[in-house]
Amino acid sequence: MPTRRAKLLLTTALMTLTLAAYAAQQPQRIISLVPAVTEMLFALGAGDRVVGVGSFDKFPPEVEKLPKVGALLDPDLERILSLRPDLVVVYGSQADLRAQLDRARVPMFIYSHAALADVTETIRSLGERIGAPERAGILAREIERRIAAVRTRVAGKPRPRTLIVFGRERLALRGIYASGGYGFVHDMVEAAGGDNIFGDINQQSVQASAELILARRPDVILELRADPLDPDTEARERAVWNALSSVPAVRSGRVHIIADPRTVIPGPRVAEGVEVIARVLHGR
Repeated sequence: MPTRRAKLLLTTALMTLTLAAYAAQQPQRIISLVPAVTEMLFALGAGDRVVGVGSFDKFPPEVEKLPKVGALLDPDLERILSLRPDLVVVYGSQADLRAQLDRARVPMFIYSHAALADVTETIRSLGERIGAPERAGILAREIERRIAAVRTRVAGKPRPRTLIVFGRERLALRGIYASGGYGFVHDMVEAAGGDNIFGDINQQSVQASAELILARRPDVILELRADPLDPDTEARERAVWNALSSVPAVRSGRVHIIADPRTVIPGPRVAEGVEVIARVLHGR
């Protein structure tokens, strides 16, 4: 019969082998073409396993030193394969890339833009995939707590009718793309205490003409951008809206350009983005 010490040593050895096998199954060379998921990977402590990122990844600062492998419209398959990944994060819409990676037998984590609630769901799913479920759960719950806290702070306050712009021609009111009533940007503004003037349109984006904006009469105009503007350019871009002087937002001076990636990237900083928008809408 084995002694108690022998049994303990055997149990310890089996646990060590189990943990080693579990670690071996976790991806060790990850490429992410999706900025939101890149941020999630670093927030989950897997930044040291990221070996390549998309062309538009800028946060955290460590990504600037990593190889760039293209983005949504121009993924560089040859570059991706040369980095020998054991997991590639791709957009759900990248059908060609997905087929090519599948033929090369490269595992994928497939991402799609969706609602605000899907941000924390993605974090949890990613955490499971890379072997960090507990850390993912903690991060997701903290994001949900902070967003709920904003909802509580703005509850009962007047909800300004808000135009949410995420694209237009430079120094012109042409080619305006605004948030419809579906997607994380719409949800962020709603959580921050605003009512989207295109909330009745069940799609992520609306091509909004000046005539349509005049008809909807927003109380606030929010332009959300990822990249900062110098003060002179920002003032000129804001002044473009003066052409719609009969719109309540323009008349009351409530045209805001928020150049902050936290408001447009559905990653782990999304609760901070909601807080930024709430301060603009309600001063808190």
